[in-house]
Amino acid sequence: MKALFILLQEAAPAAQQQGAMGGGWTMWAMLILIFVVMYVFMIRPQRKQQKELQQFRNSLAKGDKVVTVGGIYGEIVEVEERTVIIRVDKDVKIKVDKNGLVKDYSESRPQ
Repeated sequence: MKALFILLQEAAPAAQQQGAMGGGWTMWAMLILIFVVMYVFMIRPQRKQQKELQQFRNSLAKGDKVVTVGGIYGEIVEVEERTVIIRVDKDVKIKVDKNGLVKDYSESRPQ
């Protein structure tokens, strides 16, 4: 982000000089280019990652081995609409919201 501000500070005097001569379009082209680069390198990958995480949460099934946001490892025993029941130990089961699951470490699933 700091590089963006430095770039804009350096471009501003040049754009003012060109603006007096009728070349203000270069400043707009640079701003548009900056926003395109930010979209390609920041926003788009984040949206893709969120989409994959949502797809993972929707495809949960009994027997999947998962990790919660808090770092609890367990195996899914039951899947409900918004929650899952995870077996943490032999006789220990906990109910967790699907949004609290972040990773599947089953050997049967491709990662």
